Amino acid sequence: MSSVDHHLNLIPPLIQVGHTEQFIQLGRTLLSAQSPLNQSYAVFPSALKDVSGIKCSGVEEQPIFFASSETSPSSERRLFIGDTSIIFAALQNLTKTAQSRGQEWLQSQETHNVIRKLTLDYVNFTRECWIHTSQTSVQSQGSSQFSGDHYRSLYTCLALFAVLYVPEYGYEDAPVGDDLMEWLNVHFIEPSTEEGDHLSGLDRPWEDETFWPYLVRVTLRGLSKAATFFLATLSTHPSDNLRRLAQRLSPLLQSQPHLQSFEAERDFAYASHRWKDKVQALRIELDKVSESDRHDGIENWWDRLSDIVGILEGRSEVIRRVCEDLGADWREIAVSWGVFADARLRRQDLPEVVSQVLDDMPQDPTNLEDMVHAALFSGDPAKALSHAAQLDPWLAAHMADLMQALSLVEEEANEDSGLNVRDFYVLSYAQYLHADPALWRITVAYMFSCGETGVRSADEVLMRVPLKLRFGGSITHSQGEQTGADNFKSGDLAGVVKDINATCYEYQREEVRRTICRIAAQTFVQEKEYGLALSYSSSAEDWPGLGRVVDRVLQEYITAGPEQFTRCVASIAPSLQALRMQSGAQGIFIHRLMFAVRYAEFHQRLGNQDLQDAAWDLVSMFQDGLTPKSWWAVLLCDSQQLLQHDATLLLPYASACILLQHLEEVIARTDQGSGDEYLSVLISKLGSGGTTEALHALQGVRLALAKYFARCTMIGTGGKQILERKFIAAV
Repeated sequence: MSSVDHHLNLIPPLIQVGHTEQFIQLGRTLLSAQSPLNQSYAVFPSALKDVSGIKCSGVEEQPIFFASSETSPSSERRLFIGDTSIIFAALQNLTKTAQSRGQEWLQSQETHNVIRKLTLDYVNFTRECWIHTSQTSVQSQGSSQFSGDHYRSLYTCLALFAVLYVPEYGYEDAPVGDDLMEWLNVHFIEPSTEEGDHLSGLDRPWEDETFWPYLVRVTLRGLSKAATFFLATLSTHPSDNLRRLAQRLSPLLQSQPHLQSFEAERDFAYASHRWKDKVQALRIELDKVSESDRHDGIENWWDRLSDIVGILEGRSEVIRRVCEDLGADWREIAVSWGVFADARLRRQDLPEVVSQVLDDMPQDPTNLEDMVHAALFSGDPAKALSHAAQLDPWLAAHMADLMQALSLVEEEANEDSGLNVRDFYVLSYAQYLHADPALWRITVAYMFSCGETGVRSADEVLMRVPLKLRFGGSITHSQGEQTGADNFKSGDLAGVVKDINATCYEYQREEVRRTICRIAAQTFVQEKEYGLALSYSSSAEDWPGLGRVVDRVLQEYITAGPEQFTRCVASIAPSLQALRMQSGAQGIFIHRLMFAVRYAEFHQRLGNQDLQDAAWDLVSMFQDGLTPKSWWAVLLCDSQQLLQHDATLLLPYASACILLQHLEEVIARTDQGSGDEYLSVLISKLGSGGTTEALHALQGVRLALAKYFARCTMIGTGGKQILERKFIAAV
């Protein structure tokens, strides 16, 4: 952020265009704080210190904007990340198995074969991504986050790593020249196919200036078929010596021994020695050509043929000079050395050869791919990882993961960071992934593999996963707001929370899971999805939180009326039976939930004009002790309608006495100064009248009770008791 070339845009803008001066005059400034997890920042306005003449209005809420300097992965990058994360997970499973079965099993042939297979999977995925990206149209490639050439670099680096560090089991100590030549020919094609097509269409190709460089290059690359084809065209050359020597050279190129053609290295070494004797015989014959016949008027064919024979002889000075003349780099010299100069060159001896080559022809320090190759050739995995991290954090993370499995890097943690080499690069990659909230599942999978530091980081990521990932654009577009609401109604939010819960179960993060459930419950309450809020409060065993959910449902009765309240209770009622059977549930909060369900049933019966059952419900809530004292006054006011019913007496005399008993307690305790405990809910329901209006409403209930008792006396029902009735909550 300190560089003028890099800036972060906030959407929506914190300061509107043209209002900067006004913002400063108000004594305001912008502050930021960087996340310890990644390259994200919290940006927020704040008051300038020591600004005179500006009054602060106490505590004021300020918006906090979150921005990241990391570029979020694009669609094609996400696909690549997702596919390769499957390979990463497979290697983690292998590592966990090794921890239980011992280090010897990790070094066994079975394990080595699995690691090699996973390494080649990485190689193949990078190859496919390179091909796919390279084949896109110019227009679409312009919008791609990474070019095809970038994925080609990943492909070459991983393929080289596989050749040098993950050979087939039992071939670790075998000559490496042929394998490296195959790698070079696959990834750095020289000479081009177009050059060969051009020369093959000529009647006298040796007269073309590219003929001899082409022939020398295909020889240097071990492309014997192309070399023998063009040597055959010399059969019509005017020089008898050249025709004869070319005819002798062709079978030598075709018969060069290769390790994979032999069952034992000893046989390969013997065949190589015999072959070199034949090359030496050709050299003797070549030297016998007189000076006068070494030039055909166009080219000094003898010098060119001598270079080819010199390559086959393995003369290091010839190989170096030819490579320089052809514009080849250090890779071609080092690989050719292992094929021609020292056919038995082993992996452990390669760094010494490469060191000598790089002294004369150093790698390109501006080319990260070249730097990674040089480090791998030089047997320096740590340096290779350092350059790979600059090329792509993905490459460094997965190479480091493989290197630790192969015991190529130190497993001991650094004293300062608390991380070993592998965990450092994997966590760095995970922080890169964290720039995209949608990749949180993959992000925490990498973090959880990085010891205690990674676990703590993953916990923080999980607790901050956006629960509304599909609400993009809803800030500025009404259409986006509607889309977000539709996603929520279809269970999108619940789906995200379920995924987070599943991840916590997978990695045994119970405390984190409970925290997330509490956060989810609060979010569901804000969206008035009380059933889900209750479920997640229960899952978190957050009983006070469950009580707050029930209180919010009860608040719906006060603010929106009985119909809305009844609908809200319908979403939480199914949880009641399960909660009553849950051993850890705290009774006081379950008691409150039971009251909400029973009270909703009462209003449902009242709305359906089932007045007799409604009256029994009302009294039983008092009898069973379900009604909180703060709600007594509300239920007593509800009873007034039932007491004034003219058609019939809905309550026995004893039930009316229960109502009177609770009414007298409310009025008496209010007179004693405990009105808040008994009248708070009724006051909220009635509006702004306060205690006076609430007491006036209760006086109306007292009058209704007095008239009801009078009616009971006249009809003669005073001795009749209310029958015990079992109420079954809807579950």
